[in-house]
Amino acid sequence: MSAFLQQLPALLGVVIGALGSYLAVVRGDHARFRREREARWEERRLTVYADYARVLKRSVTLTYRIAAHFGNDPHPHPLSPAEAEPLLAEATVARDPSGEALLLLGSTAVVEKARVWVVALMEMERFLREERRDPEAWRDLLDRQRIGREAYYAAVREDLALPPGHSARWPLPTV
Repeated sequence: MSAFLQQLPALLGVVIGALGSYLAVVRGDHARFRREREARWEERRLTVYADYARVLKRSVTLTYRIAAHFGNDPHPHPLSPAEAEPLLAEATVARDPSGEALLLLGSTAVVEKARVWVVALMEMERFLREERRDPEAWRDLLDRQRIGREAYYAAVREDLALPPGHSARWPLPTV
């Protein structure tokens, strides 16, 4: 029995060491799993944010072209309302699933900035449905849309901890 008692401290040391090693491995695996899961969700959010921006930008570009038809915008490829109608309908329908994905995965700040941007776009579309010919009012709507887009991108960058980006503000030719 004395031989067992003599080796008991060594045996306890081995058990404690094995238990400590096991806990360290489990903790490390858990931390790695958490980091990988967060990275996957960030990738998904980035995809949703980019898809939403792409869908809205498609509608914005169509409004530029229609506004050029009415003489409000200097876009080099004017598009009549009749020609644009099916394209606008398609772009509007495409906004719904992108918007739902944004609501599901987007941060509160990003969703709010997206709302401001899309409301500005909807006002541009209403302006064109009324077939208004007012380049100054159109320029004001463009500025609101650009400010909304810039704020959306800034919120996305902040949410994903990305560095600041370019404002995409270039001087435009006058009509």
